[in-house]
Amino acid sequence: MTTLDTAPSRLSWLTSEAPSGAFQSAAQQFYAGWRRFARHPLGLLGLGLIVLLVLVAIAAPLLTSYDPTIQDMGERLTPPSATHWLGTDEFGRDVFARIVFGARTTLYIIALVTVLVAPIGLLIGACAGYFGGWTDEVLMRITDIFLSFPSLVLALGFAAALGPGITNAVIAISLTAWPPMARLARAETLSLKRADFIAAVRLQGATPARIITRHILPICLPSVIVRVTLNMAGVILTAAGLGFLGLGAQPPLPEWGAMVSSGREFMLDSPWVVASPGIAIALVSLAFNLAGDALRDVLDPRGDS
Repeated sequence: MTTLDTAPSRLSWLTSEAPSGAFQSAAQQFYAGWRRFARHPLGLLGLGLIVLLVLVAIAAPLLTSYDPTIQDMGERLTPPSATHWLGTDEFGRDVFARIVFGARTTLYIIALVTVLVAPIGLLIGACAGYFGGWTDEVLMRITDIFLSFPSLVLALGFAAALGPGITNAVIAISLTAWPPMARLARAETLSLKRADFIAAVRLQGATPARIITRHILPICLPSVIVRVTLNMAGVILTAAGLGFLGLGAQPPLPEWGAMVSSGREFMLDSPWVVASPGIAIALVSLAFNLAGDALRDVLDPRGDS
C-alpha cells in the first residue's frame, strides 16, 4: 500500500519538474549563445544599433514635438539648428521627425518581409530536398528563375506591376528574397534526410509531413535565421530603392528612400536633406550585417565552443 500510495506522488513530482528542467536547459543554452555572441564587438555594435532603431520607432512621438507630415513653407530648407536638429526639407517639415517616424516604416517592412520570406523559403527548400525527384526539379527550377535576375530589378518589376504602395513593396521584396532561403533549406534537408534518426522516425510510421515539420524544419531554422538577418541589409536597401523611385511608401508617409529622392534636387545647397536619411539607411544596413555575422558564428554547430 505504501508503494502504491507514494507512486503517484513521485510521478507528479517528476512531471512538475520536467518543465522546470526544460526551461533551465533553454536558459543555459541561451546564456552560452549570448557569451559566444558577446565575443564579437562588432556584433554587439550591430545589435545595439538594431535595439536603438526599435526604441526610436517605439518612442517616436516622445522624441520630437513635430508632426512629420505637416508642411510649413515659412521654414522651408532651414539648416540644422536648436529648433530643427537636422534642418527642414523642401516643404518645411522637420527632417529629424521624419527620420524618427521613418524608423517605423523601416521596421514595418522588415517585419513583414521576415514573416513572409522565412516560412516560404524554409518550406519550399525542405520539401524539395526531402521528396527529391520531380518535386525537387520543379521547385528548384522556379527558384533558379527568381535567382537569375538581380533582386532590385526583379523587385522593381513586381512593384511596377502591383502598383505603388508600401504593401505592394513588401510583396515585391518578399517575392525576390525567398529563393536564397529555399536553397539553403534544401541543402540542409539533403544532408538530414539520410540521417539515422530520420530513418528511425520513418520506420515508426511518421508521415512525410510530420517528418518535415517536426524534425527537419527545426534543425534548418538556425541557418535560415542567420540568412534572414544577413539579407535584411539587402531588404532595407531594396525598400529604399523602391521608395526612391516612387514605388514604395507614398507621401506624406515618411520613408527614408523617398526622403532621399525628394531631397536630391536640393542636395548641393541643402545637403542635410539627403545626408540624414542616407546615413540612417547606411547605419541600419550595417547593423544587420554586423549582427548577422556574429549570429552566424553563434548558431554554427561547427564553430568553436
